[in-house]
Amino acid sequence: MPNKIMLFKDDSGYLSNFYPCSIVLDGIGFPSVEHAFQAAKTRDWNIREKISVLRTPGEAKRFGRVIELRPDWEEAKLEVMESLVRYKFSNDWYLAERLLKTGDAELIEGNWWGDTFWGVCMGKGENNLGKILMKVRGELKGGQQ
Repeated sequence: MPNKIMLFKDDSGYLSNFYPCSIVLDGIGFPSVEHAFQAAKTRDWNIREKISVLRTPGEAKRFGRVIELRPDWEEAKLEVMESLVRYKFSNDWYLAERLLKTGDAELIEGNWWGDTFWGVCMGKGENNLGKILMKVRGELKGGQQ
């Protein structure tokens, strides 16, 4: 197993928030982490329902850019992402096994669209999604909480 996974596509595509999976947030089902994350940006249940039925994660992401954000979003977004990623891997044994098979590899959400908060672009970035994935992997191993 490589000591770094630099892109969440192809064989590592399941690490992406765009990967199809069943997520439940506040009683509403979503077809991907991306859908649920975008819905969590608002407290408006009607908007959340609309996001839940969008065809693709890309549509959900674009929709999430134009909604009015809940007042605490900047403070809450890391915790929200962590809880959604944890849900994804804790409720699907197949995905959990795949994440565990990454061993101790550093998980880096490499991208070309300039996201330096969740990932790394052109060698720069905080890689918060990668850090969350590694934390959840550790929890699945029975390690740190």
